[in-house]
Amino acid sequence: MQLFYNPNIDETTETFSFDKEESKHIIKVLRKKDSDTLFVTNGSGCLFETEITLASESKCTVKVISFEKKPASKFHLHLAVAPTKMNDRFEWFLEKATEIGINEITPIICDRSERKVIKNDRFDKIILTAMKQSNELYLPKLNEAVTFKEFLKRENDGSLLIAHCEETDKKTLKQVLKPNESVTMLIGPEGDFSEKEIALAIENKYVPVSLGNTRLRTETAAIVACHSIVFFNEE
Repeated sequence: MQLFYNPNIDETTETFSFDKEESKHIIKVLRKKDSDTLFVTNGSGCLFETEITLASESKCTVKVISFEKKPASKFHLHLAVAPTKMNDRFEWFLEKATEIGINEITPIICDRSERKVIKNDRFDKIILTAMKQSNELYLPKLNEAVTFKEFLKRENDGSLLIAHCEETDKKTLKQVLKPNESVTMLIGPEGDFSEKEIALAIENKYVPVSLGNTRLRTETAAIVACHSIVFFNEE
């Protein structure tokens, strides 16, 4: 199934048109024509079966034939991850985490962060493309970058976890995870969180956890955490 995206449709929509860029792709590149079927999601769990009524490169219009609603996951997975020095490594994380089933991502700027300026435009496109390619119906939320201290001030539900490499007392994910409970996890930069940041997180009720016996790159640690939590909650 090839999946298209339109955020402005819902269960009450009967007809709608794609924007010029998407219309040109559908008609000129994919060579779709009148009466062809397109499957569309709004990124909020709905899958629409539609039929092309106007095969125009400037304004492809469709009518909704049917739709179904996929239930949301019973838990919310939010990873707060320090952006990597090389953008392509963070982009790889965004793509794979979307395929796995993450719900929310916040880039965090830490004491040892090598990248402190984040532009979300390209990141948003990567997440959207990954959602469509993996036939996911829920679009993960990408927040604006914030400092580590600012993030800790925010209220998050469920288990609060911080993964770091310091040789201190840490629990395994198996020890702290509970079925269908939301999770917020902090993943630090290549140089790891500073001791001050770790102490501050613990003061804010974040539990230190280990992601294994080897030292992982930031994007690898984030993917290991994402997959482990989603896999743990599979029925």
